[in-house]
Amino acid sequence: MRYNEKMDVFIEFNQAAFTHNVTEEDIRFAFDTARYDGSIDEEESENKYLVIGFDRNVNMLEIMYNVIDENTINVFHAMKCRNKYKHLIKTRGGNDG
Repeated sequence: MRYNEKMDVFIEFNQAAFTHNVTEEDIRFAFDTARYDGSIDEEESENKYLVIGFDRNVNMLEIMYNVIDENTINVFHAMKCRNKYKHLIKTRGGNDG
């Protein structure tokens, strides 16, 4: 299950998600504006997912999360999107297609 497959999911926030000074509001906004939502690992075996979306100032963010259960995800990482992930928007698509 990815976030975009279940929009009424509850989002938990690990304190580590705020290490790079991204706010809870901007993380939620990034989920709402997601251009990519998929597994970090091609095999999807580690339950680590990546969202690439935008904050309220239209800065591209990378958000990483785990699925806790069918109604809950845990965000553990948020920061300005690094170049190593930007290609995913073009090569693997997003949730807007």
